[in-house]
Amino acid sequence: MAIPGIEVADELGGGGPAARTVTPDGDVLLLVSGHSAAARAAAHAHDDELTCVMEITDVAPVSVPHRIRGRAWVAGWLTPVRDEERAACAMLLAEQHPVGEILSLGSVDGPSWTLLRLEVGEAGVDDLWGVEDVEPDAFAAAVADPLAPHEAELLQHLHAAHSDQVRGLCALLGERAVCGAHGRPVPVALDRFGLRVRFTGSAQQVFDARFDFPEPVGDIAELRRAMHVLFEAATD
Repeated sequence: MAIPGIEVADELGGGGPAARTVTPDGDVLLLVSGHSAAARAAAHAHDDELTCVMEITDVAPVSVPHRIRGRAWVAGWLTPVRDEERAACAMLLAEQHPVGEILSLGSVDGPSWTLLRLEVGEAGVDDLWGVEDVEPDAFAAAVADPLAPHEAELLQHLHAAHSDQVRGLCALLGERAVCGAHGRPVPVALDRFGLRVRFTGSAQQVFDARFDFPEPVGDIAELRRAMHVLFEAATD
């Protein structure tokens, strides 16, 4: 998180917010140390007085070379959450963020923590699909992927317990099916639309392959069925 006039990341309190979530209106709520420079800078800010850029790095939760899957940034105006909104915002944070579940409302409202609001002015993403700007209205309307809270655990489970079946997906790659003879395929991304696996091909060339589900999944039960269909297709 970058704020004009604050050069040292550690001044923001551990290098960034302890927790964050998005309101239904598309604002980003940030839980920061009450003693941080971010909290001090925003303490008396109003409207568009204090600009801020939050940078996000998406890292694969499995051990694999080139683990960064993408980067994103959100820029806008930072203000403190006012007294009349603090309880509702603290409850939203507690409902949607694991760290928030641990913190009591008293702790969030106390001197150790400060709730800040980032009103989004612009956003962007840079990943394997390219670079794209995101309008504030589209950001507000976006819905979190239902598998996101479980992705790390699911990928680690696939890698540890189903590596043979993941390797078998090579059969769906056509001319690149020889990848199964080189290295150990690693599942590196999972969402409601499909699975991404990193393979090592001939000459130790590394590449990713995307395996789409027949239809988007909405929960773990639907994911199990989709994975079963995918693995069966690889054995036909």
